[in-house]
Amino acid sequence: MKKNLPELRVAVAMTMAVIGSLAPSLGAKVFPLNEKKVPESMEDLMAIQDALVGSLPRVRKATVSIKLGEGFGSGVIVSPEGLILTAAHVTAGVGKELTVILNDGTEHKALSMGLVSNTDAAMMRITEVGEYPYVEMNKENDYQLGHWIFALGHSGGFDKERGPVVRLGRIVKDSETTLQTDCKVIGGDSGGPLFDMEGQLIGIHSRVSKTMEQNMHVPMREYIKHWDEMEENKFLGDGPFAKRPVKGSGFLGFGSSDTEEGVIVGKVLEGGPADKAGIKTGDLVLGINEQKIADKAALKAILKEKTEGDELELSISRKGEELQIKVKLGKR
Repeated sequence: MKKNLPELRVAVAMTMAVIGSLAPSLGAKVFPLNEKKVPESMEDLMAIQDALVGSLPRVRKATVSIKLGEGFGSGVIVSPEGLILTAAHVTAGVGKELTVILNDGTEHKALSMGLVSNTDAAMMRITEVGEYPYVEMNKENDYQLGHWIFALGHSGGFDKERGPVVRLGRIVKDSETTLQTDCKVIGGDSGGPLFDMEGQLIGIHSRVSKTMEQNMHVPMREYIKHWDEMEENKFLGDGPFAKRPVKGSGFLGFGSSDTEEGVIVGKVLEGGPADKAGIKTGDLVLGINEQKIADKAALKAILKEKTEGDELELSISRKGEELQIKVKLGKR
């Protein structure tokens, strides 16, 4: 027997209420089209479109471009304070000063944090205090092969008029430390976010391939596994995505000589670390990181233990005035 319209509305409402009450106990948000091998109707295609359009405005705001010298990478903000997840081959080290560009074109100073060099996971943070747009992570890892997903990234570099590029696809392979999709990512997308259809972050772009089906992403479980260590700025692993700093590779950028007064700064390399920090020829080096420097040999002994990117605080005497100058070591 057919039901009239009011009865149908009541029945639909009761059904939706039952489904809603079951969802928390099942512990997963299921995008209906994930259960089908292929879309079967125009309604199916519209459902995919609606899910994508519903998530895009929010997640695009949190997808950032990262300046890398002459190139660019991508990343995504995961906290209102400006914590960013990206790829290890994008930051390429710990404690590096970087610049991120938000979707509105504003630039912000950032600092690379810990990384996992063998799986390509990395963290960084915006150093300027503020409240930033961010996305939620899918910590349950409840995605499966064939599930619909979408990728974002600043393909080819930042373009304010265009914004982050979106690509729709599906998961084609899942392993412990790698997700593989058919979302085509290219140069500039590295470090960018991969989302499920609810707009939750499930991975970060790692390896870009020439073929459609061989684009690799680092899953969220790899970040969660090493979260505390990355927050503590640790360099993890000995893999191919970032090279561990070598002791003795740190470079100050000035000559020195021993005198009766102590170590005197000689010629300062123009554009080098010491020059950028404001050290001048004739400065007397009294100490480094609160350790007294008696002679040139003591200075060399300290530098022998330091690497590119390490920051030193030099105590300098200049015309009778004692100064504290911070110098970030360059690469020898």
